[in-house]
Amino acid sequence: MQNEITPGKMMTYTAGSAVSVGRPVVLNTRIGVAATDIAAGAKGALAMEGVYELPKVAALAISQGELVYWCPTADPVSGTAGTGAINKTASGNTLAGYAFASALAGDAVVQVKINA
Repeated sequence: MQNEITPGKMMTYTAGSAVSVGRPVVLNTRIGVAATDIAAGAKGALAMEGVYELPKVAALAISQGELVYWCPTADPVSGTAGTGAINKTASGNTLAGYAFASALAGDAVVQVKINA
């Protein structure tokens, strides 16, 4: 297509603070996943589609196909203040996508099809 800029699988992002590879980044109403480590103030690539294994609130069971949300302040173990985790609460969080596979309560991670 003559006017296509990019397929949109990756997005260039300028980090306000350092971002580790594999870490979700909130972009308004979407998330991206850092494809590499990105230093504060530097540009790097965020994946905008695909399936990623992301930390979840360990106490939650998540069914395959269920909508999931990124809470940047949740702790994966307790669900309270921490470094971020997937949960099932829409209020105050960013839609991450849906569970690509089920995750049991006690699992540390869940597979998420992002931005779907």
